Amino acid sequence: MATRSRGTTVLLAVAAAGLWLLVVNVLGTGQSSIWRHDPIWLLGALVGVSFLTAGIVAWRAHPRNRVGPLMVALGVAWIPQQLLFLPGGALWALALCGMWAGVACHLFLAFPTGRLGLVSYRVLTGLAYVAAFVLTSAQAATHLPLPVPLRHFATALDDSSWQVTVLICGVVLAITVKRWRQASLAQRRAVAPVTGASVVATVTFAGKRMVGLFGPNPLEVLLTLVMLGAFIAVPLAYLAGLMRSRMDHGRVADLVVRLSRREQPDTLRDELAATLRDPGLAVGYWTADQDRYVDADGSPVDLDPGPGRVVTRVDQGEAPLAVLVHDAALLEQPLLVEAACAAAALALENERLTADLRARLRQLAASRRRMLQWGEAERRRIERDLHDGVQQRLLSVAMTLGLAEAGTDPARTVPLIGEAKTAVLAALDDLRAVSHGIHPPVLTERGLSGAVKELAAVAPMAVTCDLALDEPLPQSAESAAYYIVNEALANVTKHASASKAWVRLAREGGRLVVEVGDDGVGGADLARGSGLAGLADRAEANGGKLLIESPPGEGTVLKVVLPCA
Repeated sequence: MATRSRGTTVLLAVAAAGLWLLVVNVLGTGQSSIWRHDPIWLLGALVGVSFLTAGIVAWRAHPRNRVGPLMVALGVAWIPQQLLFLPGGALWALALCGMWAGVACHLFLAFPTGRLGLVSYRVLTGLAYVAAFVLTSAQAATHLPLPVPLRHFATALDDSSWQVTVLICGVVLAITVKRWRQASLAQRRAVAPVTGASVVATVTFAGKRMVGLFGPNPLEVLLTLVMLGAFIAVPLAYLAGLMRSRMDHGRVADLVVRLSRREQPDTLRDELAATLRDPGLAVGYWTADQDRYVDADGSPVDLDPGPGRVVTRVDQGEAPLAVLVHDAALLEQPLLVEAACAAAALALENERLTADLRARLRQLAASRRRMLQWGEAERRRIERDLHDGVQQRLLSVAMTLGLAEAGTDPARTVPLIGEAKTAVLAALDDLRAVSHGIHPPVLTERGLSGAVKELAAVAPMAVTCDLALDEPLPQSAESAAYYIVNEALANVTKHASASKAWVRLAREGGRLVVEVGDDGVGGADLARGSGLAGLADRAEANGGKLLIESPPGEGTVLKVVLPCA
């Protein structure tokens, strides 16, 4: 099918070239033979034929790109100009001989996408079309027997044509230089041949108009030859770019071979960058647990890369797999990017799993570090509470009993013993308060379901409980679930402005699912809340994960999945 398509394209291009020459021959009949040996005429014919045939090839290769149609239009618009190379050119040809310049300006400004992206480009292109038609029409009008006022007006327009031409050419060159300076390395590589030939053609065209003011001279002929040669180079350079694009597709096969021989797991990005010729390419891998893309080291990938860079998503079926952050110039070759991603799909999946593991390890390490800091702070708090509370009370008990032991008067000894008893009971209360921060006694007394019901009972809003726990749970899972529910309900009380909440505990296979929801203001963000970050740390420290759904104005649902096998 591809061979047949290429064959059809070649036939169309050859037929169009033959038709172009036939039209020029018919229109030029009676003026001179088409088979002239004048080099300017021959080069002019090559300009028209090259733009026409290259435009057909480009149009069929990239139907959505307007460069092909513009080249075809330039080839057709070149016919009146070609007739002027013959002696005794017709006035209608003289009136239309400048239209090719308007199309050329349009083509140069729209390259390589075929679209005029900025308003300034559209304005300049419109002015170029108007000038191309009006100025050449005025030149043709000077050969007609017009009334004196019209003749003077046409002559004035014809005399000013070189200034307008030079001005438009200068603006086009300035825009070209600005775009070149702002382009990335990949963009420059893609447009360099066509841009270079276009610049030479524009400069020599403007120079030819200025030199022509001094009458026929050898420099004008030389500039005309250089201009025609540069115009011929433009479509040839574009065709060379199309061939290079096909060669780039051929590198995809080499990519498969190189990936099969990879020894270092971190070279996939380099291989893709070499295939796509984008040294700054970045690869992000999807991690479902974190709901984001990370690089090979597990660090988050910025999906807003800035000007000149775009993000292409790579999916595996309907599931996200990876993203490529690459140069915007590659958007002109979407099939190349798609083929490279398809060839590297297996390696991308392997890298995704590796990146996911690294991200988990990085996140777990951070969570454990925060839990260790929290544990150290709790240890110091317990030490301080024991020292300032229980220890002081027990010391007071010892001193009181010592006084009772030394006394001989029962009337004084009995109150001392009573005071010691009261101090011991107070010390027990202090110990219960301290131990509650280590392991809640209510868990031991009533189990997880009873402890959660007690938390719901003391909450300031109505809390509905759905506790489907028929089998005993590991102590670590019970303790983690209790503190998660406790902290979650505390967050609802402080921040949610909710009228009601609900708690669901369920054992699903080897996992304990803890859900806490409310009908509050929503908008909870894990990155902004220290309480939520603490919940995430506790969940991850116990081998689980935390998920939050909190659309603004629609409440919050917090879900924690803990292993309990």
